This record gives sequence, structure tokens and C-alpha cells, in this order.
Amino acid sequence: MTIDTATTTELEAAVFRRLVAHLRAREDVQNIDLMTMAGFCRNCLSNWLKDEADARGLELSKDESREHVYGMPYEDWKRRQPEATPEQQAAFAKAQAEPH
Repeated sequence: MTIDTATTTELEAAVFRRLVAHLRAREDVQNIDLMTMAGFCRNCLSNWLKDEADARGLELSKDESREHVYGMPYEDWKRRQPEATPEQQAAFAKAQAEPH
């Protein structure tokens, strides 16, 4: 099956929205855990969103892109999250040291 470019873009956009909704619902999963396991987190997604807006000459602040991904102001998100444990920090450091 061949899918045209416009439909591919629509599908990819729908997947992005679904991923963001999933991450918003999973507040129990901390960014450090995402970074350790997958190599990206909510901040990465918001940075990528801002990068793409910038590339198209669209005004989107870092705070706006984060709020889009988090579903709330970033400062509110941070207040709701516990500090990373020493175990999480060690796992993150180990994952960052491994070649990719």
C-alpha cells in the first residue's frame, strides 16, 4: 500500500498527539526514567516542537512548547514531581555513558 505525503503527515501528527496525551496521563513516569530507558523525555519533545516552529518562522516560546507537551505550565509540572532518587540518577548516568 502506498500512502501519499499529506496522509503520512496527518498520521504522524495524530501519533504525536496520541503520544503527548499518553505522557500527560502518565505523570507517574518521570522524565529521568524516560531518558534512561528511551533517550528522550517530555522536555525533548517540547524542544523538538519549538525547533520545528523556529524552522518555519513561527513564534513559539520554550514555555509555550513545554505547556503544549505537559498540558500545564512547566513550573506546575515540576512542583508535582518528586526529586530523582539516587538510583534513578545512577541509572541515568550509566545510560548516558553507554555508546549509542
